[in-house]
Amino acid sequence: MPAPRSAGLLIWRVCEGAMEVLLVHPGGPYWRNKDAGAWQIPKGMIEPGEDAASAALREAQEELGAALEGALVPLGEIRQAGGKIVEAFAIEADIDAAAIRSNMFEMEWPPKSGRMQRFPEVDAARWFGVEEAREMMLASQLPLIERVLAIRKP
Repeated sequence: MPAPRSAGLLIWRVCEGAMEVLLVHPGGPYWRNKDAGAWQIPKGMIEPGEDAASAALREAQEELGAALEGALVPLGEIRQAGGKIVEAFAIEADIDAAAIRSNMFEMEWPPKSGRMQRFPEVDAARWFGVEEAREMMLASQLPLIERVLAIRKP
C-alpha cells in the first residue's frame, strides 16, 4: 500500500529585514501539551483527482480561515516520521496569526469512552524567526526551512 500523501504550504514573510515562517500547532488532545517539535506547516490530504498545489492552498484555507493568493514555489517532498509523504510549496504572504479560524474535526475522546468530541484542526498559528522555527518545528519538516532559504530572493 502506498504511503499517504499530503500537501502543505510553508508561508513566509520578511519582517524588519528578517525572514519569518508561519507555523501551526495541531489541535486535539494528542498535541495539547506539546510545544517544541510540534509546530508544522499547514497541510492535509490530497483528495482524489486533486493536484498537490490546489490541495495545499485548500488545506491552508481550512486550517487558517484565510484564502492565500500568489505564486507557489515547489519545495519538493519530505517523508514524515509516520511514513506520510508531504509535497510542500512556499508562498510569501502576511497573515494575522492571531485571527486564524480553523476547521474542526471529531474524534472519540477519551479513547474507548464512546463520547465524541470536536476539536480545532489547528489550535494556534504563530510567526517564527528561522532559528526559533528550527527549534519548534516538527523534525521531519525541518528540511523545508533550508529549501525555502535556498530559493528565497534577497
